[in-house]
Amino acid sequence: MSKPTIRIAIASDIVCPWCYIGKRRLEKAMQLASDKYDFEVEYLPFELNPQLPANGVNNKEYLEQKFGGEDRYNELTGNVTRIAAQEGLRFDFAIQQVSPNTRNAHRVIQLAREDGKQSDLIEALYKAYFTDGIDLSQKENLIDIAAAAGMDREKVSLFLDSNTGTVEVEMAERELHQLGITGVPFFIIDNKYGVSGAQRPETFLRVFDEIGAATVDDGESCDVDEKNC
Repeated sequence: MSKPTIRIAIASDIVCPWCYIGKRRLEKAMQLASDKYDFEVEYLPFELNPQLPANGVNNKEYLEQKFGGEDRYNELTGNVTRIAAQEGLRFDFAIQQVSPNTRNAHRVIQLAREDGKQSDLIEALYKAYFTDGIDLSQKENLIDIAAAAGMDREKVSLFLDSNTGTVEVEMAERELHQLGITGVPFFIIDNKYGVSGAQRPETFLRVFDEIGAATVDDGESCDVDEKNC
């Protein structure tokens, strides 16, 4: 007997630490439920800082201004780094020099879906940014990461030299905003359940089981009221 397939669309941005943590927690939930369900996952673009210049800005200065000073910056980055470590992730904010504009990265992520490489690319981009401190505003870095994730280097290079995919990213983001999604990560599960934030695996498991129960059709039975047997 085939397992039901649960489809998950994830609105996220690659500079969002909670998106990386949420991804890992979702993966743990999917692994725990893999005996009951199959999963299809896709990633939707959501730019947290679309106003940033194409070459990005100094990461620490930008976040200090955004958070309200160095003390608050240290508090927030320290907290999320500790939580990430509990999920087996290593964050190193000290080596992140650039807060990038992520429009081009989102374009490549949507291109990767055509080749079935979206999940691999997303993971590689998160690691590049949060662990390795790679500047994701630079075209060559995006090409290197995409190629390492199994994408065709020349295809990605030509793609980034064009404007292809820009309108599609903008339209997808507009649709998410129209749905009332203002923060990420946001998980749209089977197009009916919305899960906001980097929830624990147990939360995802409860949603999976709700979906699983709903997808089981009622079998034939004896009904007292209808007197069908």
